[in-house]
Amino acid sequence: MKKRDLSKISIKFFEKISSTVITILVLIVIFIILQIYLPINPTSHENIVFTVEKGWSDDQIASKLEELKIIRSSLFFQFYAIVSLKHSSLQAGEYNISPKMSTYTIVNKMAKGDVIKDKVVILEGWNIKDIAEYLELKEICKKEYFTSLTKIDYSAQFNFLKDAPKKAGIEGYIFPDTYQIAKGESCEDIIDITLKNFDKKLTPELRVEIIKQKKTIFDIIIMASMIEKEVRTTEDKKIVSGILWKRLSVGMPLQLDATVNYITGKNDPGAKIKDTKIDSPYNTYKYAGLPKGPISSPGINSIMAAIYPKKTSYWYYMTDGVTIFSETFAQHKAAIANYKASK
Repeated sequence: MKKRDLSKISIKFFEKISSTVITILVLIVIFIILQIYLPINPTSHENIVFTVEKGWSDDQIASKLEELKIIRSSLFFQFYAIVSLKHSSLQAGEYNISPKMSTYTIVNKMAKGDVIKDKVVILEGWNIKDIAEYLELKEICKKEYFTSLTKIDYSAQFNFLKDAPKKAGIEGYIFPDTYQIAKGESCEDIIDITLKNFDKKLTPELRVEIIKQKKTIFDIIIMASMIEKEVRTTEDKKIVSGILWKRLSVGMPLQLDATVNYITGKNDPGAKIKDTKIDSPYNTYKYAGLPKGPISSPGINSIMAAIYPKKTSYWYYMTDGVTIFSETFAQHKAAIANYKASK
């Protein structure tokens, strides 16, 4: 046989081998892709809550998923987690997963920490007692434990607390908002999330304005917390803020029912006369100046009103849904008498 013929045979042989190898490689790639991107049961209606415990490795997660028949192969789960560089990013928590999810989807869901969320709604005007009772009702933590955490000094973590007295706690700083939290998150997590939200809402511009007015953040939050409990509308809040700052400037007692009710824990619209005699640094009937600390968690409108009060000729007001402002005490007494007569 001629050399040329042998050469042709060799080329054809290698071409055949190469073609076979390429075919095999293509099939392997297709197989891997199917393992990673094709769910084990695309038509499944089953959903389960899968818990990834803290400290679990990717192979532990994969084995559990294979055992529950959520994925085809734990090996390919680990393979994709590693090649995608997400094996060390899989986060602990509770996940809603299903056999109709692919390995690709599940790995990315866990890498993003897309855990089951629980809605926590902290209302404007709530104080620590209200929040603690709500969190216990939501079975997030015991109210006594939450209350104990609010007395800790967090000023090292949050700069806005630095001008508050050391033992002031965080009354007034737990920002009212709707929060999406992961199941299993603790009281400590709630405090961290809400304080970070406060830190974001009190912008650098607002902080500069507070300093410009020669006030402290603590003073502003005390004022905002009282405004929050006293009146409802944004316009009323601005006017009341102007009245209260004006009273402070001349040494006139604030005389706010809301601060007295904070002492007694009552939710009455007004304060009882006997309660206004209570000896407490929160009693603004008995003591002039700001009370000892905030009395509620103010929303951003109340905070803005405390920083940007509206100047008016008013010194007095009464409110029961609708606020009536007066320039003199005589006018104020008349407004109260008319209100009582209309009841």
